[in-house]
Amino acid sequence: MFLAVARLRSFSGAARELGVSTPAVSQAVRLLEEQLRVVLLTRTTRSVSLTDAGRRLMESAGPALGQTLAALSEVSARPGETVGRIRLSVPRVAVPYVIAPVVSPFRARHPRVELEVVIDDRFVDIVEEGYDAGVRLSEAIERDMVQVRLTGAFRLVVVGAPSYLARHGTPQRPEDLLRHECITFRAQTTGTLYAWELERGRRNWRVPVRGGVVTNDSPLRVSLAEQGLGLAYVVEPVVAEQLREGRLVRVLEAYAPTVPGFFLYYPSRAQRSPALRLFVDAAKELAVHEIGGLPRGP
Repeated sequence: MFLAVARLRSFSGAARELGVSTPAVSQAVRLLEEQLRVVLLTRTTRSVSLTDAGRRLMESAGPALGQTLAALSEVSARPGETVGRIRLSVPRVAVPYVIAPVVSPFRARHPRVELEVVIDDRFVDIVEEGYDAGVRLSEAIERDMVQVRLTGAFRLVVVGAPSYLARHGTPQRPEDLLRHECITFRAQTTGTLYAWELERGRRNWRVPVRGGVVTNDSPLRVSLAEQGLGLAYVVEPVVAEQLREGRLVRVLEAYAPTVPGFFLYYPSRAQRSPALRLFVDAAKELAVHEIGGLPRGP
């Protein structure tokens, strides 16, 4: 019960997940704190947060309990059948390439493996928040994680509608963006406006663009760019259709940076459950390996 509260940051949420009453969860956690003689959770009327002791307990006990529950599930499985649960954290932009093509075939092959996919664009601590694995760009993954490549490399591009470019002109150099209306978003780690990253050869630029709209929703940025509201900085595969049909145009293409692609990651090989191992194999087989017209890496 403590681990459920710690993961969900909610007593009522933990109660719903476990199928018990909220007072029962609260009492169980209170008894655990009395037995350990430490405070594990800080409670207010609006939030629940972990103390340092609670965080240490979650990080050490969580994986062990997960392995135990997985082992109990395996005992109930028929020979050759895998039973289990996988919880994944995935950014919205990766869904069409590494989740949508995989889920249906995976469930058909392994009907007793429950799959929970949580769409979240922020950087998630998968250990602290109770995930089995996550999907991210490689530069956003901690070095101590096991990484499995799912897609090839692709570019980040600056795009604008022909109508916008006709009114305001086409930027020729990265610094020209400072004179344009840009549809911006905030960095997930700092909350500051994200400086668009561009590169050419060995030279790199971080341009502190500005504009009248700030949104963390990539589809909205694309839609507003199509309407001619300003320039947008997006993952190239996301706008492939708009580029092909001429609704958007790449600008500063010679400065578009390339990122290695999307990777599935998890804490360590020792903690990988049989269910997760099957999902990793399915994802490597079924994910869209080549996106954005760039070849898949080794």
